[in-house]
Amino acid sequence: MVYRPEPAHVHGRRSRVAVVLCNLGTPEAPRPAEVRRYLAQFLSDPRVVELPRALWLTLLHGVILRTRPARSAAKYASIWQKEGSPLLTWTRRQAQLLQGWMGHQGHDVIVTHAMRYGQPALDGVLDHLKTEGVERVLILPAYPQYAASTTASLLDALGSWVQQTRWVPELRTVTAYHSHPAYIAALARQVQAHWEREGQGELLLLSFHGVPARSLALGDPYHCQCQVTARLLREALGLPAERVIVSFQSRFGRARWLEPYTQATVEGLPAKGVKSIDVMCPGFTADCLETLEEIDMEVRQAFLQAGGQRYAYIPCLNDAPHWIEALGQIGLQHLQGWPTALPSPQEAQLAEQVRAESTARARAMGAPQ
Repeated sequence: MVYRPEPAHVHGRRSRVAVVLCNLGTPEAPRPAEVRRYLAQFLSDPRVVELPRALWLTLLHGVILRTRPARSAAKYASIWQKEGSPLLTWTRRQAQLLQGWMGHQGHDVIVTHAMRYGQPALDGVLDHLKTEGVERVLILPAYPQYAASTTASLLDALGSWVQQTRWVPELRTVTAYHSHPAYIAALARQVQAHWEREGQGELLLLSFHGVPARSLALGDPYHCQCQVTARLLREALGLPAERVIVSFQSRFGRARWLEPYTQATVEGLPAKGVKSIDVMCPGFTADCLETLEEIDMEVRQAFLQAGGQRYAYIPCLNDAPHWIEALGQIGLQHLQGWPTALPSPQEAQLAEQVRAESTARARAMGAPQ
């Protein structure tokens, strides 16, 4: 086994704590070549597609990666921002604001971001953190609900890095926060702020990302956690059960996925007399292709063409102050016991003295300059 190169040891350097906010990933540009590279990595993950490998990889490289990248690139181009991918932009922004929030609360924590697929890759981010003296790392997924295809896949990537690393830092992981009071409160404030600006629709539709239906029978808790999130949000908003609908989007392939499907659901609402709806995607903490193109464009068009009159998309939490505070509360809950307090001037001075003495002793024993 060849391990990843270790950074040079700095004697006496203060050990640091880091939080890595991890999201799914995005192509580097809305062009077929970049989309093909991204999809090849994403769809090759056995956590994402649970089919016999030989059969699936033949189909993936023989058909899907030859036809899908151009169509997907056009969709990405429709939502691409001047700063780049919305998913990457919002995730980076969340990490920056979370570090500021932590510092304001008196915690000296490095907060950065990583992607499961694409860049910045998790392994490279962790390697860099080690050069900064980080010896304790909290992995904080951007997925509130646990799914094997998202959360577990991220943990696979973390495990792969650990297997290649000689000096492994102390690690903690967050697997889900679908019912965390701060997360639910942030969702509720997002909806309420929208209602104050735009008014309320007849129904609130909560669209979660879909997964194959068989995953529920195999023991994946995702469906149940989505339902819990929806119920807690409905209760926080004070809405009766009949005014909230849960659905699942982004179906891929011909297999049965979790139901009801979002687009089919909205297409059937006007015939039932529902002409005005608000749509939110609680499982996405940052706007991305699946929310901006699929929900705010495709599903909107489907509802209006079916006879709907008012379709309001409620943006993801993105950089809303109440979401950054919620992220901070979730993070601090999992950082308990680690040395995160900002050092006082006296403590900083003492640490510098200890560093100097440690360096002198190490050099006296033959350590390189």
